[in-house]
Amino acid sequence: MQQSYHPQKIERDAQAHWQKTQAARALEDAGKPKYYCLSMFPYPSGKLHMGHVRNYTIGDVISRFHRMRGYNVMQPMGWDAFGLPAENAAMANGVPPAKWTYDNIAYMKKQLQSLGFAIDWERELATCKPDYYRWNQWFFLKLLEKGIVYKKTGTVNWDPIDQTVLANEQVIDGRGWRTGALVEKREIPMYYMRITDYADELLEALDTLPGWPERVRTMQANWIGKSEGVEISFPYDPAIGVDDALKVFTTRADTLMGATYCAVAAEHPLATLAVKNNPELAAFVDECKRGSVMEADIATQEKKGMPTGLHVLHPLTGDKLPVWVANYVLMTYGEGAVMAVPAHDERDFEFANKYGLSYKTVIKSKSSTYEKVAAPWQAAYAEYGLTVDSDDFSGLEFQQAVDAIAIALEKKGLGKKRVQYRLRDWGISRQRYWGTPIPIIHCASCGDVPVPEDQLPVVLPEDCVPDGSGNPLNKRADFLACACPKCGKAARRETDTMDTFVDSSWYFLRFACAGKIQAMVDERVKYWLPVDQYIGGIEHAILHLLYSRFWTKAMRDCGLLKLDEPFANLLTQGMVLNEAFVRVTDSKKRYYWTHELDIQRDEHGGVTAKARDDGQAVNYEGWTTMSKSKNNGVDPQQLIEEFGADTARFFMMFTSPPEQTLQWSNEGVEGSFRFLKRVWSLAWQWHDKLQGLGDSAFDVATLKNEPAVVVLRREVHGVLKQASFDIERKQFNTVASAGMKLLNALQDASAKAGETPSTLMLQALREGLSILTRVLYPVTPHIAHALWGELGFDGDIIDAPWPPHDPNALETDEVELVLQVNGKLRGHLIVPKAADKAQIEALALASEVMQKHSGGQPPKKIIVVPGRLVNIVV
Repeated sequence: MQQSYHPQKIERDAQAHWQKTQAARALEDAGKPKYYCLSMFPYPSGKLHMGHVRNYTIGDVISRFHRMRGYNVMQPMGWDAFGLPAENAAMANGVPPAKWTYDNIAYMKKQLQSLGFAIDWERELATCKPDYYRWNQWFFLKLLEKGIVYKKTGTVNWDPIDQTVLANEQVIDGRGWRTGALVEKREIPMYYMRITDYADELLEALDTLPGWPERVRTMQANWIGKSEGVEISFPYDPAIGVDDALKVFTTRADTLMGATYCAVAAEHPLATLAVKNNPELAAFVDECKRGSVMEADIATQEKKGMPTGLHVLHPLTGDKLPVWVANYVLMTYGEGAVMAVPAHDERDFEFANKYGLSYKTVIKSKSSTYEKVAAPWQAAYAEYGLTVDSDDFSGLEFQQAVDAIAIALEKKGLGKKRVQYRLRDWGISRQRYWGTPIPIIHCASCGDVPVPEDQLPVVLPEDCVPDGSGNPLNKRADFLACACPKCGKAARRETDTMDTFVDSSWYFLRFACAGKIQAMVDERVKYWLPVDQYIGGIEHAILHLLYSRFWTKAMRDCGLLKLDEPFANLLTQGMVLNEAFVRVTDSKKRYYWTHELDIQRDEHGGVTAKARDDGQAVNYEGWTTMSKSKNNGVDPQQLIEEFGADTARFFMMFTSPPEQTLQWSNEGVEGSFRFLKRVWSLAWQWHDKLQGLGDSAFDVATLKNEPAVVVLRREVHGVLKQASFDIERKQFNTVASAGMKLLNALQDASAKAGETPSTLMLQALREGLSILTRVLYPVTPHIAHALWGELGFDGDIIDAPWPPHDPNALETDEVELVLQVNGKLRGHLIVPKAADKAQIEALALASEVMQKHSGGQPPKKIIVVPGRLVNIVV
């Protein structure tokens, strides 16, 4: 055994051994309980970042621990490889997205392997490969047959320079994020999936997922957004000349008698009708169409509107209500129209005050005595209460009013109760190149024709280089030209590709069926699914998880699965943070690396910094997510090369509980490295003397002659008991700190034992090192693998069980009591287990704590709670 800790050699040898023995290979075994541990697969952006390291270390700790507990464990890895970033990189570098993607995959795979993750690489997949995305296409066609996939016109953000559709977040102040061009709203045909057909089941099934964080379940429930309300029709004013009605949905039908105007989205038919002879309104409608459709933006933006000059009729009173176009009404939500009740809705109140529109109070809440609404807004205005000034509906409680008004509307054919969801059908068409081709052929004679199953996959050409002038597939005759499967005439392939959420909505199922060529999944899903532990960031709490749940249910309904929910347990790990330093000049920000600064910290936590190049001050921005743009990232590869993968893994687990944010600390990394060196040093100190000892039971009678051994075993097994509890509940930070406590106990006993310890002490040290090595193994597997062999333990540590604690070792003739003075914790007191109240009082009064904190005063009272505490009142 080498004397010094050299992580590079230790880790290289361990990884070579694991690769040679196929240690992480997962095979179905009906004789063992299975455990499927999965971390959300990464986008191959080029390099791992510390968020990746944390995510996959958490998964690896869980996987290795469950293998030690006797489970048949699978931990696979793949690549979420399609997407817009590859196209942007291709435009920037002049290379095909395929080459950029595959090069990044190769590099990132080496990085993952260098961290020693127990990944079954034989199950590796990349979503950009035809053998994967052919099943996206196949299932798309199955859902098309069932009517779950359908085609309709949808509104998109169109960049006229890049000739492409932009996601909502790519539209900034009405302009394309890359070109700066004014974005247009276009109506184009798109394919949708009827996720709304599953809205009730998706919502109700959240109650069957106790292993998910409550926060995530709440986020999903809010996104589905089930609302029970009333659909109300406001007939068009006859002067419009159109026999129709404006439909709205409201959860507050009790306020209907207070409606004073209606507002519609810019794309609503009434808005289209009104702009024909109104250039000013037409300009405003165009402005609204260029605006953001993100809810967060809508909620905070200035509310703007213009009157259309048109009216609708109140369905119960027949009064004329003016119709406005408002930028806070979205065509994609509900019917693209709202009834406005300024007296009882804050948004309508703000809008009405701005434009001088009338309001009418029709609800009197129990917490307010107002008669008329006046600025400023009060929360009580929107509360439920008794209806007032509402004709025949006055004096009713909320539900009574809703029921009565719904009945009245239904009698007139102008309304009915119904349930509405915030959830909208999933639009999967993307007017981009790097994605799964939608398997549809357009024929002038036959229309839209599905690609026959025996012609799948429709293979995406991998040599295209996007240039910003639209989807390059539209210029590829070899891709576009085809024959119609129905009539045989010349036809054209669809060039839209699928949303990349399609790729990630079932990859976890494909992992279970690696190598399957003839089918999307096979009988192996019955063995491995559901995923026992899923791990990923909170940013994926809604869409990815919701789409995956929907996709699983759709596959079930197509007879491919007998599975309702894909993920039994979910862990959302916290972000990795680092300090950021910035200087703002002429509205431009420059972020500095810490090595470019002289940084000073005061005793109150204040931080000041100066740039080394000019000596001028740089602002401290505080702790923020690691980012290339903020020059506060840390390269995992550099960390591995300098300190080793085990140091990186230990720091990531020790510094913070997995669900909480982790603050980066160079000192913490160095401390983790020193700890591992101490572990190695202790093992080197004793490895020769421990050889050949073997395992032996500790005899209680014999132990009485060696109290030092009793003390060591009590401490070791006490720490082990807590570590076993903590690792079960995924508190890996305290498991890592348990390793430190075990090392300290072993070092203390070692120092007291000297050069010639007794055989019993050697056995206790051997047992302690065995426990320490196994407790550390899930977190730092390389050093644990090496030490297990060097110390002469049987077999391979990867097959070793998690150590059980010995209850006998925890037995003691003494107990530790909390010692308080005047009710405040001042220390602890060790007393004989058989001590009576008088003995405990005497020991407490004689303690150093009492002498220090009594101020020389005699006690007024001593309170003894047996087995728990002593409180001395002075």
